[in-house]
Amino acid sequence: MGILEGKQILVAGVTMDSSIGFAVAKVAQNEGANVVVSNFGRALGITRRIVNRLPQPAPVVELDVTDDEHLERLPELLAQHMDHVDGVVHSIAYGNPETLLGGKFLDGPWPDVAQAMQVSAYSLKSLAMACKPMMSSGGSVVGLTFDATVAWPAYDWMGVAKAGLESCSRYLARNLGPEGIRVNLVSAGPLRTLAAKAIPGFEDLESMWATRAPLGWDNTDHEPTAKAVCALLSDYFPATTGEIVHVDGGFHSTGA
Repeated sequence: MGILEGKQILVAGVTMDSSIGFAVAKVAQNEGANVVVSNFGRALGITRRIVNRLPQPAPVVELDVTDDEHLERLPELLAQHMDHVDGVVHSIAYGNPETLLGGKFLDGPWPDVAQAMQVSAYSLKSLAMACKPMMSSGGSVVGLTFDATVAWPAYDWMGVAKAGLESCSRYLARNLGPEGIRVNLVSAGPLRTLAAKAIPGFEDLESMWATRAPLGWDNTDHEPTAKAVCALLSDYFPATTGEIVHVDGGFHSTGA
């Protein structure tokens, strides 16, 4: 039996098989979970093809976390595949690379910043509340961040959005804890994903891990991050909430 045996999990934000969300869905299935994934818009067709590369093909539901109608109908869509929700994975972020990333912090326009904050931070709350009616027995919400305690080159407004995500997770943990719902984040080191490739100068950022991560770091290996997410979804962390677990080879713990 796996650590997620019998668990019903939603992984929101799966596009390519190189995404962290895909890796989470794969590990979760291997650990015994029933997994549903989500995406929306033009990417939805890609997701429906990609899920066939999972150990077991997973149902795909349409969900735009910025659309109130999508959020309202989410429980109905999930109910077609599961009678309750044990875990929710937030693998969603977006910031316009042409205006917000790659050294454009001082020039970032507010409409694009507002979009990045809604998609990357506020949506954690939106997603958790949309799933809450199906989490009557408690459960676990896990999001993905990139250490927002410092300023990074090239990351710019996405770093600010991740800081908002980290704060949002703590307030969610505070407010949902009495209902038995845990909220935690995994702070991963730089990984080669579609989103990372869109960040101008990201290669310079990730190059630092080669010399400073005590355990080393393979930016093509998503499995360590996925395993940490699945551990937090499991019953092995029953009294942990509001936490940020670093999966970065130990980079966050070292100085220059």
